[in-house]
Amino acid sequence: TKDGIIAARDKLGRLPVLIGKSDNGHCVSFESFAYTKLGYESVYELGPQEIIFMDSDHYETLAPAGKDMKICAFLWSYYGYPNSNYEGVNVEVMRYRNGEIMARDEMNAGTLPDVDYVAGVPDSGIPHAIGYSKQSGKTFARPFVKYTPTWPRSFMPANQDIRNQVAKMKQIPVQELIEDKKLLFVDDSIVRGTQLRETVEFLYDSHAKEVHIRSACPPIMYSCKYLNFSSNGSDMDLIARRTIQELEGDEGQKHLDEYANSSTERGKCLLRSICEKMGFDSLGYQSLDGLLEAIGIDREKICTYCWDGKQ
Repeated sequence: TKDGIIAARDKLGRLPVLIGKSDNGHCVSFESFAYTKLGYESVYELGPQEIIFMDSDHYETLAPAGKDMKICAFLWSYYGYPNSNYEGVNVEVMRYRNGEIMARDEMNAGTLPDVDYVAGVPDSGIPHAIGYSKQSGKTFARPFVKYTPTWPRSFMPANQDIRNQVAKMKQIPVQELIEDKKLLFVDDSIVRGTQLRETVEFLYDSHAKEVHIRSACPPIMYSCKYLNFSSNGSDMDLIARRTIQELEGDEGQKHLDEYANSSTERGKCLLRSICEKMGFDSLGYQSLDGLLEAIGIDREKICTYCWDGKQ
């Protein structure tokens, strides 16, 4: 308005809204990193459905925050910028912790493979891999270097063939870290699996000895209804759901909770089937409990719909 800015956060706080302050006044953004390099510091994070007014001198609440919040967990595990903070939890720190929890749980279960290097699928898989490497004691390396003067995120082009080509162009291999090596790659998530399959094929074409894949979040079972982080035309575009349909048909769709749990027979069957289909030597997913532990805020305030279908 002519007097100032009115800002509002969505009803359930699925995305953040933060206020920054400097000597020049106030600003508002979805991401704190957008203004910190301009000399602003975070002074306030709006609650769900809260509406505020601000001018250069002050900010005030016009409508109070609601009690219920369902902030998107993908902000931490995948989409968020490393130095951003949501609900007081830094993205990069959460990803280190998430990788550590994954490795801890694998070591306890006896499923940690013997590998030469732990690596992250650039970019957002890298901090998860650093945490995994630290906890497991396996050497961290970068068998791929990312070339980014193309699309900043490979899911941005509308056409799937272009998305695949962009992802392929961005991965520059370091041959000395691939040939005859046993590699464990941590990816931020596995959605459709198309790009990851091509990456693994390229690794074997480059004479990798073994390729093990870990996902920093659970199997994605539902296309997001609220944001676009894992949205698809159909749930059957998701590799987990598509594989379940191939295994059991419609009956399998009644047992998604079992398939999402790698300790169940159906969960183990899903891992084996995706491994065979994608050419992995082994596959592991972070558990939902492990992911929520890494985020560290009240789990009732976090949206987990894409994993468990619960709103």
